Amino acid sequence: MTLTDIRLRTLDDTPTTFGELAAGKAVLVVNVASRCGLTPQYGALVKLQEQYGPRGFTVVGMPCNQFAGQEPGTAEEIQAFCSATYGVDFPLLEKADVNGPGRHPLYEELTRTADEQGEAGDVQWNFEKFLVDREGSVVARFRPRTTPDDPAVTSAIEKLL
Repeated sequence: MTLTDIRLRTLDDTPTTFGELAAGKAVLVVNVASRCGLTPQYGALVKLQEQYGPRGFTVVGMPCNQFAGQEPGTAEEIQAFCSATYGVDFPLLEKADVNGPGRHPLYEELTRTADEQGEAGDVQWNFEKFLVDREGSVVARFRPRTTPDDPAVTSAIEKLL
């Protein structure tokens, strides 16, 4: 199975695959949470979507409640929060685990990619970012404290567009 074949469900419970969602775009996949100290990164993610979306890029968020219970809401509550608070207009997936035995298949693939220190494996916290190229290959991994507008992230995106 390749990354593009992985079955997904959007936050509104629509079935899709990563390939359908990405559709030839560069993608930044981020595990998100509404009640985290890093939640303001949503603002920078929205700006990335606005800036690079027209050039063939999208952010994809996957809500996750595995880190200190910081995403406890229902799909409707998560959507309402993201829309009203940050104006999120990029795709959000169903809430899922990114670590452990129940890890979503998408994250089974993503977490095989090492960060800039050469470390692969478990997601450290909310707002870890994985950059996927137009062909569906993971090309970069950014840990949670690396903000979406960090030059390392934006230059990696630019190289793919």
